[in-house]
Amino acid sequence: MGFSAITLFGSFFILLLMNIPIAVALGLSSVITLIAFDVPMSIYSFTMYSATAKFTLLAIPFFILAGMIMERSGISKRLIDFANKAVGHLRGGLAIVAVITSCFFAAISGSGPATVAALGSILIPAMDDAGYDKGMASALVASAGAIGIIIPPSIAFVVYGVVAEVSIGKLFIAGIVPGLLFGLALIAASLIVSKNYQFKDVKVATARELWDAFKDALWGIMTPIIILGGIYGGIFTPTEAAGVAVFYGLFVGIFIYKELKIKELSKLLVDASISSAVVMLIVSSASVFAWIVTTQGIATNIAQAMIAFTTNKYVILLIINVILLIAGCFIDAISAYYILLPIFIPILNAIGVDLLHFGIIMTVNLAIGQFTPPVGVNLYVACGIGNISLSRISKAVIPFVVVSIIALILITYIPAITTFIPELLGM
Repeated sequence: MGFSAITLFGSFFILLLMNIPIAVALGLSSVITLIAFDVPMSIYSFTMYSATAKFTLLAIPFFILAGMIMERSGISKRLIDFANKAVGHLRGGLAIVAVITSCFFAAISGSGPATVAALGSILIPAMDDAGYDKGMASALVASAGAIGIIIPPSIAFVVYGVVAEVSIGKLFIAGIVPGLLFGLALIAASLIVSKNYQFKDVKVATARELWDAFKDALWGIMTPIIILGGIYGGIFTPTEAAGVAVFYGLFVGIFIYKELKIKELSKLLVDASISSAVVMLIVSSASVFAWIVTTQGIATNIAQAMIAFTTNKYVILLIINVILLIAGCFIDAISAYYILLPIFIPILNAIGVDLLHFGIIMTVNLAIGQFTPPVGVNLYVACGIGNISLSRISKAVIPFVVVSIIALILITYIPAITTFIPELLGM
């Protein structure tokens, strides 16, 4: 490894160990490396601007705002009520409800932490009251929230598509089956873990109650249909779809459910702006980091070293998965795309791995990172809602990590799980 790589990655990890925010750590390590190799600092501002001045990335603030609007509109509690009426009477039914509603809300928010925040405040107390261990309930909601970056529309897919130059529409459609597989794995684990719990009896909903709950939740259920149908029907682009999601959420919240007040919009806009600014700061800082990785030959050297070690595609994919699982424990998905994709893409091209398929592999890896300690953001959100310690939820989340890795292995080594719907649609 050259001196440039040691300078860049060494300073980055030292800053992380000092508990410096990741966006700042990425930026400072890039500045240190640019100064060390006498690169004009004008490169820094130019690269940051170029990275963010892209129409496609406008989808990020719009999807963030749409998720906040729909959370405040009362869609989440209606989705939970409908799922509870449908399967809540089954043994372990609330665990199934948690995963099903996470899949639905994921298709609205596109964000893991947003999904946990929207659903956890309702589901964790309900599961605790029904007889579930609170640590297990919090761990399940944190794990299920990670589906938010796998099921389309996904903010993570938008960033991956920009960095890897892959169609975001294809990524959205390719993420559906892997997202559902991920959810099924979590349901299986939750049913096994909770088999010895003593649950309160829940009466079976009547057909009328189920129908009424469905009608009440229909506006929320329609959201992903409108977004994805519009994209694949050629009506609007993914970025325009994010804007449509905002106006649809406002319409539902103000005029249909009437839970969103006009006076609340200013606060929602401020909150969405802050969240968007954090994401875009990471994008801009990470883009300079990625530029250095590429132009200093770091990516090429690492790729050549790995291919010299082995040319076996399956072994290389295993090594990459291990790297991503470890990286996901410490850095967020957006940073990981910018830091690691410049290194991985030459390797993937050399061994013939489709970048569409790899986009799902990488995103599932980083979704698992959202609920693995020490920096799993979903865990912290669930801890706050459940009022439990990180050590307690970290123990409870182990079964969900295990089944998620099994799902990851299937997605990695059976490409058809990812590609068969895009191929079926001729994409």
